[in-house]
Amino acid sequence: MEEEVPADGTPKVPRGKTPRGGRERRRLILAGDGDASRRRSRYGWEKLNLGEIPKLIEGTEFGERRKRGYGEREREGKEGESATMASFEQPRITLLSLVLLSLISCMNCLDTYYEWIVTADFYSKTSNLTLLQVIKINGMFPGPLINATTNDVVHVNVFNDLDEPLLFTWNGIQQRLNSWQDGVSGTNCPIEPWTNWTYVFQAKDQIGSYTYFPSINFQKSSGGYGPIRVNNRDVILVPFPKPEAEFDLLVGDWMDDYYKNTRITIQENSNRTYPNAMLMNGKGPYGNLDSTLYESFNITKGKTYRFRISNVGTQFSFNLRFQKHPMVLVETEGSYTNQITLDSLDVHVGQSYSVLVTADQDEADYYVVATPKFFDFHSSNSSLVAKGILHYLNSLSPVQGPVPDGPGAFDVDFSMNQAKSIRWNLTAGAARPNPQGTFNVSNVTLSQTFILHGSRALINEVQSYVVNNVSYLTPTTPLKLADHFRNGSGVYQLDEFPTQSVSGAAVYGVSVVTGVHKGWLEIVFKNDLVDEIDSWHLDGFGFFVVGLGLGEWTVDSRDTYNLYDPVVRSTVQVYPSGWTAVYVFLDNPGMWNLRSQNLVHWYMGQEIYIRVHNDDPNPAKERPPPQNLLFCGVVDGDAALAPAPAPQAGW
Repeated sequence: MEEEVPADGTPKVPRGKTPRGGRERRRLILAGDGDASRRRSRYGWEKLNLGEIPKLIEGTEFGERRKRGYGEREREGKEGESATMASFEQPRITLLSLVLLSLISCMNCLDTYYEWIVTADFYSKTSNLTLLQVIKINGMFPGPLINATTNDVVHVNVFNDLDEPLLFTWNGIQQRLNSWQDGVSGTNCPIEPWTNWTYVFQAKDQIGSYTYFPSINFQKSSGGYGPIRVNNRDVILVPFPKPEAEFDLLVGDWMDDYYKNTRITIQENSNRTYPNAMLMNGKGPYGNLDSTLYESFNITKGKTYRFRISNVGTQFSFNLRFQKHPMVLVETEGSYTNQITLDSLDVHVGQSYSVLVTADQDEADYYVVATPKFFDFHSSNSSLVAKGILHYLNSLSPVQGPVPDGPGAFDVDFSMNQAKSIRWNLTAGAARPNPQGTFNVSNVTLSQTFILHGSRALINEVQSYVVNNVSYLTPTTPLKLADHFRNGSGVYQLDEFPTQSVSGAAVYGVSVVTGVHKGWLEIVFKNDLVDEIDSWHLDGFGFFVVGLGLGEWTVDSRDTYNLYDPVVRSTVQVYPSGWTAVYVFLDNPGMWNLRSQNLVHWYMGQEIYIRVHNDDPNPAKERPPPQNLLFCGVVDGDAALAPAPAPQAGW
């Protein structure tokens, strides 16, 4: 049977998707300029004049169609007017809706538009011996910077030119009241190959350093990641002088094999699969025989620079240092910290920091080095030692001397003591004028406690990673979609996952638990692995890191908590055979992913979802689904028209 084709000859596509031929038109409508891939525009009620909307689109494809339509209507008379209006009314309403949506959602901010074309391409910057297949965005690896300011609304139109489904998640962006944009398997249907979908999210009440990356199919191991900056509004004082410039420093372990091959190896091999290299902004180590390019940062003597450092790897924590240049720690994942001077900094998978580095040495070249933690990399010439150059602009002297020493790769005490020394700056404002210390955990009443053990287990003779002996099994229908349209029926059973105990036998499950809306949740992460540092991330929130320790956690461990100035962040490390405790205030309704940031652990089942919900519709606690919502699984395009089934037993 032939596919039904409309009269204009364009193929039918699912709701929310645009056929390949629609790319140019989509860009013109959003950007108003066929040559622009990104457009920033400020709107205000006092500036809105609906009569001027035709001027906004003049010269675009839509504007020309509009002119032709009006001309035809005038020639055809009253009878022709009805037919012409029928064909042009829909795009006209679409344009008005876009403008009005920007006005309503962004009174004192910018709407920022990005268009991304995601491809699998070959890349030779890491090795002169091998061409590596990587995931690029607009031909770039790492991907382009998303540069926003507090409360800006970011539009990212993603064209998937891969041959597999794709999703992006925005690591640390809280998606206030809007888990529809979170970009993980539990919230969104994937963007199918050769289609596109637009994310629209707001950096609501946030500042700081973050990253984005592909969230499904193990794709992150082959790239597709990039930096996010959320800058302060001008009215907010920043607790340090404005730096001369800012650098994004993305460091992470790398597997030479393409992600499709690596994930097969992981599924079929119970042994741990190790990375081949450590990259710095996608480039190999300076001085390594296999590297054709290395990263270099140009600085001027006497100036101070901000480095936004992120661990974009899959498995390894790393220790970073600048040769002969101390760092001043100032920010982590949206929180300004007490400013401490460090010779080196441990950064765990998924974490981000900002440090200040002052160019106060002789004008020469100096090493920037990152070495893996809890792994024997043998020597400083290993491809697993990321090396770049700090280059003074007037330098005539190449880098000299050995790579600067750091703490021992297996020195847990150093790493834990450093982590405990990172405290919240209580007097600085962040996204808001009031000091961060206005919000504290010194006298909170806990509503819930989750004790989560992360470990390995065999399930049906397959090596899996588990939380409380349950390995997450991804359903074909996103949890958020099932929750909204079907009350979860047929997709998941709420609260079957054990939040304070370990199941007797390891099993697969769709793990969804209740989080009490506007309640305080204590999460204790326990790492039962003896040979790996793990790190955990919660979408939708920042949590207070109140305690870290080795050995077993008990109720008495609460006596060691720091409840005065614990730092707030969204990703935290858990040391081998150790525990980490966090407090989180569940004031953001939605379906939120809690996952290991170790990509192998995550892909093989180490995640759960927290459903934060309030039935009271007055006022509405969460945003409705976006108009371009994608449907999949048991929820099809007619789901919104059908009544939801009754909640399942046990709700």
